[in-house]
Amino acid sequence: MPIFAYKAMDHAGHTVRGEMDAINIVDLEMRLKRMELDFINGAPTRRHFAVGGQVPVRERIHFCFHLEQLTRAGVPLIEALADLRDSTEHPRFREIIASVVESIEGGRTLSQALAEQSRVFDGVFCALIRAGEASGNLPDVLRELTESLKRQDELTSFTKKLLIYPSIVAMVTVAAVFVAMIFVVPELSRLFRSTGQQLPLQTQILVALSDFMVAWWPAVIIGVAAAGTGLVMAIATSPRAAYRWDRSKLAAPLFGDVYRKIILSRFASLFAMMYASGISIIDTVRVAQDVVGNRAVRNALERVEQLIAEGHNVTAAFSASGLFPPLVIRMLRVGEHTGSLEQALHNVSYFYDRDVRESIGRLQAALEPLLILILGALMLWVALSVLGPIYDVITKMKI
Repeated sequence: MPIFAYKAMDHAGHTVRGEMDAINIVDLEMRLKRMELDFINGAPTRRHFAVGGQVPVRERIHFCFHLEQLTRAGVPLIEALADLRDSTEHPRFREIIASVVESIEGGRTLSQALAEQSRVFDGVFCALIRAGEASGNLPDVLRELTESLKRQDELTSFTKKLLIYPSIVAMVTVAAVFVAMIFVVPELSRLFRSTGQQLPLQTQILVALSDFMVAWWPAVIIGVAAAGTGLVMAIATSPRAAYRWDRSKLAAPLFGDVYRKIILSRFASLFAMMYASGISIIDTVRVAQDVVGNRAVRNALERVEQLIAEGHNVTAAFSASGLFPPLVIRMLRVGEHTGSLEQALHNVSYFYDRDVRESIGRLQAALEPLLILILGALMLWVALSVLGPIYDVITKMKI
């Protein structure tokens, strides 16, 4: 469906500009009218309606929470969505809800209407809504989605908090070393050479690195940029390169174990929620494969799906994948034997949520002294390489 850039006016007389998908100008005018906006003009735009990354998670949390409250109170779905559309302040999300209302008025179900907005509502979200519609417990499913999105938002905040400090320290260190190598060390190297004294090995290495950076720093920057671009293009175009990259992230020192736990925490939470909503295990594993975000883990889950389809039980299938620790496998085995697999899956989800928080806390506590130690060692090496020859020069001058 094409995207139109439009200009409209609200009841207060204020001009509103935005973009919306529509079949044609007439359809655009009708959609704006349902949003209580008076159409002024509009034209197709070639820019894609890439709203997936532009709609915050908190908007979807509010959407699920308010829709759950309204449907539980007995408000008809169309009226509930219309209220959400009118109360949403985010302009793009308001347009998305308006499109959902339009689709439902055209005869589609809520899950079908949401599936048309796949950049915002992923396959898991739509599958859960579909299960809620089929079972008649849509408010309960919306409540579970609200809690799941909150957990994902908290997990994202924890991850960002973990990466901010190392990123800042790394950038400051690289900038300081670059400035020292380009501007400071060359001046000192002229002083050392003018004295004609024999330089220590560490000073010779520092001067050689500085000479290389001064002569080739444009090539170094271009080379690093080209290597980064080549890596990104290889990951985007080559499945084998993408698979190896994802495996290397799982095996990375310090961060790899936490990254794997974050992925498994997301998977366990979604798996438990979808199974509790009445979705079959095979469908649950298949849909969850699209949200793990790692090809190595996805391949393991495809193996799990295959084993379950061949008749293996859940415990045996997950044990053969090699993804989950023995404690998690034991939880699943007990759940299967006692007939409480749903509770076992919720326990697994709780286990990983707690483990991720503790792992991130431990890693964050260990990173700060480690980075200070690395930075201190680097500064100490530079200081010894520079101050040693300077001290020798001053001593000779006194003599």
